[in-house]
Amino acid sequence: MTDEQTIENKKSSLFDGWNAPPNLVTYSRIVLVVIFLGLYIAAGAWGEDNPTMRWVAGVIFIIAASTDKLDGWMARKYNQVTELGKLMDPIADKLLTCGALIVASVFDEFPWWATALFLIREIGITVMRFFVMERPGGKVIAAAWPGKLKTLFQCIGLSMLLLPFWIFDDGQATPAWLEGYYFLTYAMLYVALVLCLYSGGVYLYNTFIGSKRK
Repeated sequence: MTDEQTIENKKSSLFDGWNAPPNLVTYSRIVLVVIFLGLYIAAGAWGEDNPTMRWVAGVIFIIAASTDKLDGWMARKYNQVTELGKLMDPIADKLLTCGALIVASVFDEFPWWATALFLIREIGITVMRFFVMERPGGKVIAAAWPGKLKTLFQCIGLSMLLLPFWIFDDGQATPAWLEGYYFLTYAMLYVALVLCLYSGGVYLYNTFIGSKRK
């Protein structure tokens, strides 16, 4: 078999099972990302332009983030794990979380330096996935536990940030519970950032160093 045929077979195998139910769930999550971002932006910074729209955006974010477990569970339970699914699932996660982080930074709800670190890691790992996939015998790198834990903390923190509980502030003095709420919100996001950088290092080690020792 020639190198051209090998590459062609590898490319075609990526799309095997593209219409499997777990993958359809993943596609639906991507559609929810677009709707969420539209509502988030339209609601304005902290949702002050339209608090109701901000609530809806927050709920959609939670739904989109929660269904991440649904497609993975379906794929494993019904033996429908595909290379495309392993590739698209983390990409759907990144579109959701990175999109939310960028808008949050534009609205001055989250610091740009932290968002930049998230983006550098996420984009770098995504490019690395494609690089590994294109190598002879390369396969899509599945998410490891530090990356999954990062996603969990990130989604919880962003969900808390998106829900506009500030509307319960009486405008005179910020209630202690609200201060605690936002302290916990940012704590979750900064823990996610640490896990993000750590898991990125794990991916790099496993791909370029760990694989050579096997």
